[in-house]
Amino acid sequence: MTKTYSPKPPEITREWYVVDAAGQTLGRVATEVARLLRGKHKPIYSPHMDTGDYVIIINAKDIVLTGNKAQQKLYIHHTMHPQGFRQTTFADRVKRHPTWPLQEAITGMLPHNRLGRAMAGKLKVYAGTEHPHQAQQPKEYKLEYTSSRSE
Repeated sequence: MTKTYSPKPPEITREWYVVDAAGQTLGRVATEVARLLRGKHKPIYSPHMDTGDYVIIINAKDIVLTGNKAQQKLYIHHTMHPQGFRQTTFADRVKRHPTWPLQEAITGMLPHNRLGRAMAGKLKVYAGTEHPHQAQQPKEYKLEYTSSRSE
């Protein structure tokens, strides 16, 4: 009978990756980045441990949605006060907070507990091409899916 392998904290090595989101589809980028943050691409993956890597996303403002979703996709929020119902479209949200839709899509794919919050802490999202993490020597990560649309 074999024992189940569980990685020990000193055995976990974390890499830094840079993902360019320019011209990419929102959901495709989010699923791939969530996979990197959880560590599912590693052979030592364990669902109850944080074995994932750090991910830097650049050009978050240039993310695209297919069809008319930029005008039709709604983000809904209620302030819990009378008449506190708020809704904004994707296009309005990107104008105001360019990194927010991508960050929300990724964190929504992570566990909703303290483990997921630890994984989300390793995500760095930037609207432009510049980021302050050059000292970590991040590797460029090529997404497997490339969008044929660019706007």
